[in-house]
Amino acid sequence: MKTFEPRISMITLGVADVAAATAFYQRLGFRRSSASNDNVTFFHMRGTVLGLFGRDALAADAAVEPTVPQGFEGVALAHNLGSRNEVDAAWDFAVECGARPVKKPHEVFWGGYSGYFADPDGHLWELAHNPFMQLDENGHMTLPE
Repeated sequence: MKTFEPRISMITLGVADVAAATAFYQRLGFRRSSASNDNVTFFHMRGTVLGLFGRDALAADAAVEPTVPQGFEGVALAHNLGSRNEVDAAWDFAVECGARPVKKPHEVFWGGYSGYFADPDGHLWELAHNPFMQLDENGHMTLPE
C-alpha cells in the first residue's frame, strides 16, 4: 500500500502583499485562476499550481509562528530552460518585470549555466540550463533512472 506519492501539486508562497505579488507574477506571464480572491491567488502552471497567500495567514494555517524574513530561507524555485540564451532572455525579462537581480547568469561549477533573481518578497528563483538533464515536450525536466 502506497502511503505517499512523490509529487508536488501546489507551491504556496507566503507574501507581504497578495495584490502586489499577484501583479508581479502576472507581469512575468503567469495566468491567474478565477478561483483566486483578495486573500489568495492561484496561478496555472504546467503540472502544478503556484499559490500566493499572506505570509501571516499562511503561518496561521500551518499553526506555526510567523517570522520576519532575514535573508535566505533555505528554498529556491527553479525554472530550467533549453539553452543559455533562453536563460539570459528569461533573466532579462524577469528583471524588466521587477525581479531583484541576485546572481547574474553565468557558467557554474557543475557544467551548467544559471543565475538567481528574487521576487518582491525575496523568494529565490533559479533560471538554469543543465546540459545533463533533458526537458520533455512540456518543458518538464526528465531524470535518468
